[in-house]
Amino acid sequence: MKKVLVLASNLGLWGEELQAPWDAMNKAGFKLTLATQRGITPLPLQLSVDKGFVDPVQQYNVNPAEVVDRILEILKTGEWDNPIKIADATADDYDAMVIVGGPGSPLDLVGNARVHRLLEAFYAQGKIMGALCYAVGAFVWARKKEDGKSIINGKAIVAHPKEWDFTDDLPYPLFNATPENPGTDLVTPGFAFPLQVVVEDAVGDTGRVIAVPTANRKNPVAHFDFPFVSAQSVESSIAFGDKLVEVLSEK
Repeated sequence: MKKVLVLASNLGLWGEELQAPWDAMNKAGFKLTLATQRGITPLPLQLSVDKGFVDPVQQYNVNPAEVVDRILEILKTGEWDNPIKIADATADDYDAMVIVGGPGSPLDLVGNARVHRLLEAFYAQGKIMGALCYAVGAFVWARKKEDGKSIINGKAIVAHPKEWDFTDDLPYPLFNATPENPGTDLVTPGFAFPLQVVVEDAVGDTGRVIAVPTANRKNPVAHFDFPFVSAQSVESSIAFGDKLVEVLSEK
């Protein structure tokens, strides 16, 4: 049985970006361990469980009713409750590591040194690493011991297209927030950083960035370039889960 460490944000998870790969890997029979920075339930952003939400950049409804219903079911049953703390995770205990996205992932995952050290350990052991949407940025700051370059240098990596980046004020209100699990009242001017350009720098001249602004649910973007599985955004969440299952089932 494959053991997979799954990292999610405490500050703004996009519900489907955890739900889709979580359900796919569970169905495949993998043993999943959820981890967050604080060791508390990764609550979804309110917008990600709003069945009527229309993405202001892409101008379409991004939350199908059946997806929202499944996320609410998971929250009700407590399936994502009691995650471990990222600080308590070690690469030796798992066969793969997956980082899921959402606007909060740049706040407590992507720039998190503990996450970088975990990625470096998984990379040194030749283990599969997956990241979706803005969580792909965590790969950028994990470094190879031999040359100090990013672990994705020379690789083909998917990145959230710059054409899709928000520019308006972005708040992070969580669904079912509590005093113990409040999220943050931070408001950022769009996403915390422009993902595509930093991934382009990290892969270098010998690598390639895959960013497809015409992608949608019928044409998702997920790619495997050993040892990395990367995928574009919420529309590719299902494809990301399927690709992880495919890769880990073959390994």
